[in-house]
Amino acid sequence: MTVEATTERVLRLLALLPRRPSWTAADLAAELRVTDRSVRRDVERLRALGYPVHATSGVGGGYRLGAGARLPPLLLDDEEAIATAVSLRLAAGGTVAGAGEAALRALTKLDQVLPARLRAEVRAVHDATDTLAGPGIEIDAELLVTLARACRDAVRVRFRYAGRDGDPGERTTEPVRMVTTGRRWYLMAWDVDRAGWRTFRLDRMREVVTTTWRFRAREHPDPAGYVQRSVAEAPYRYLARVRVHARPERVRELVPPQVGRIEDDRDGWCVLVVGGDDLEWLAGHVARLGFEAQVLEPAELRAAAARLAGRLSALAG
Repeated sequence: MTVEATTERVLRLLALLPRRPSWTAADLAAELRVTDRSVRRDVERLRALGYPVHATSGVGGGYRLGAGARLPPLLLDDEEAIATAVSLRLAAGGTVAGAGEAALRALTKLDQVLPARLRAEVRAVHDATDTLAGPGIEIDAELLVTLARACRDAVRVRFRYAGRDGDPGERTTEPVRMVTTGRRWYLMAWDVDRAGWRTFRLDRMREVVTTTWRFRAREHPDPAGYVQRSVAEAPYRYLARVRVHARPERVRELVPPQVGRIEDDRDGWCVLVVGGDDLEWLAGHVARLGFEAQVLEPAELRAAAARLAGRLSALAG
């Protein structure tokens, strides 16, 4: 058998391994149309290249691709290569400190080895796309990794945190999950000292330390929904509930999750829950959506809408 044929077979083996949790030598041999002995040799070739192919014996044993001490070369199909390249282009303008430069380096390496046809498709997607986003707050990548490990390992985290009043205090938490809105990163965690669920902005955390104290996971609300409610409702003086004559998905296209929450209703209506410190601003925000609307609460919002309508009427006249 030629070197080219052997190389092609080894690459096919590398592409097969991630598709299942484990492969028997017989199954791999059948897929590759070779003997079990050839499979064992090809596995050794992959190991020599740095791919961590693990073998287990006994019933249910076989070969599986695991994690190694270093990152070996990746084998991507056409769709995976395009998705990776497009994602790296987006990450280059992201909100994780240092990730932009790392993404650009990885994109440069990938672009060098992409076939011309795939490179053209990636650039076509990039050239046809604009990113419409406000300025985000950069987060240190090491902080993300530290909190992610704490969530995974269920260990407590201590940090100094500056709330809205700007006065930093020490917090001890049991972290559950991080949530990003695209502009900011948040941590949902159980606040040990306050005995309740809290949302913490990562850019306000300082001196973050993981402890050795492991905690038993508690039943908790949905992290994304909890953070959305905390961000969109809790910080404001007024919380408005407005019934809007439009389907929920249509209103969600106009109201970002960090601004308001949309609840399903009946007969083509939905309920918008939005917070604000100024009632007339809330009235104007709802009016700009362009749909028929009914104020459910607070009652003062109706009076504010009337005042705003009077000024707009005078301006139009």
